[in-house]
Formats: sequence, C-alpha cells, structure tokens
Amino acid sequence: MNIILVGYGAMNQRVAHLASERGHRVVGIVTPVEGEYPYPVFQVTDELPKADVMIDFSHPNLSLPMIKKNTGIPLVVATTGQKEDIIASLEAVSNTTPVFFSANMSYGVHVLTEIIKYSVPLLENFDIELTEKHHRKKVDAPSGTLVKLYDAIKEIKQESYPVYDRHERHTPRDDDEIGISVIRGGSIVGEHEVLFAGEEETIQIIHRAQSKDIFANGSLDVAEKLVHKQPGFYTFDNL
Repeated sequence: MNIILVGYGAMNQRVAHLASERGHRVVGIVTPVEGEYPYPVFQVTDELPKADVMIDFSHPNLSLPMIKKNTGIPLVVATTGQKEDIIASLEAVSNTTPVFFSANMSYGVHVLTEIIKYSVPLLENFDIELTEKHHRKKVDAPSGTLVKLYDAIKEIKQESYPVYDRHERHTPRDDDEIGISVIRGGSIVGEHEVLFAGEEETIQIIHRAQSKDIFANGSLDVAEKLVHKQPGFYTFDNL
C-alpha cells in the first residue's frame, strides 16, 4: 500500500516504521508543524499524492479539515477528542469513501468493549467504576478509550451517568452513577480497568497496553482490509 499519514507524532512515526517492515510505503505526511521530515510534507489545502489509504493519528483540528476535504482515499481515523464531530464528518463522506473510526486501535480493547456489553446485564446490581492510566504527556482526559467503554455501558444501562469528581459530594453513591478516574504519570502506555463492585465480591476487567505498537499495527491491520471495502462507515464491529 501507498500510505499518507495525517499527523506525524509518536504514533504515526511508529506506523511509518512498521509499515515499512510490512512492505508498504509512506508517500507523504500532512502536518501543519514545521520541521524536517523523512517524507514529503503537505498541508490540508494541498493536492495530495496518489495513495491507497490515509492513516490519521493526529488532533481534531487537523482530522476534521482532512475528513471534510473528502479526497476519496480510504481513511483510517484514530484521533481522540471531539468524537461526535469526527463521527458526523466521517458519516457525511462515507457515501463515496470507505472510512474507519476507532478511539482505540487495539483489537484487544474492542474485545474488552464486547465483554463489558455482555457483562453489564448480568451484573445489574453491581456498581461500576472506570479507571484509566496514561503517560504524563497525554493531553485529553478521560481518554477516548474510556469514553468508548462508558458509551458501551450507557448503551445497556441507559439511566446511568458519569461522575468525575466526588471530593465535594457528601452523599452515598447513587445506583446509577459510574465513577470515572484518570491517572497521568511517567511513561504508562495505557491501562483501562472496569470494576464491578457487588455485595462482598468484585470483578475487575483490565486491559494493559505494553507497547504503542499494538495501536500502530492495529491501524495497519485495519488499513489493509479497508482498501478492499466499498464506500461506507466502518468500525471494528463491521469491518
């Protein structure tokens, strides 16, 4: 595949390295950040080189204009933040272009989400707490992955609502609240935990990312499939 990378931060640098190992070729990067790069650099408004797919690990400020540009090139978007806007923009171009979105490119996280959907109805009398841990440089909080996990719970337990801060609350826990905790520190790649707490028993489901390569490889796995798909909006559920 010939690949255009949207953004060239730590994640797309890993994508570029692993793509080369797989026999693919990066033909350009789209970034507004000035600097020296090992590939041709383009702006959103430029005419882009011919490519089989674009992979976007960037920021909504770059992702949204690129989606709306509607190049017709299959597009894998793994940007976190402004989820609703990104999905709406992808759906708008999906009639003519195959597009994929996931807040987390790990297939293991996708399976974790499916496990949660299965577990919530079985554990209806259990309290639910969500915790995520990431490195100290991560900007958004909670992570897009934790939002994805919360959305999976909300889909089943529609009356639930998130609680981010309890330090000024002086009342017992409500049955419908879902506690959300965020930890930032060091070089933690990513950890997400779902805690089901019942009477005298708890169940914990944890996903730990041990390397950023699982996300980079995940995006390439998706890209290799997406290039053969008809126009449409794809996720791990239907790809």
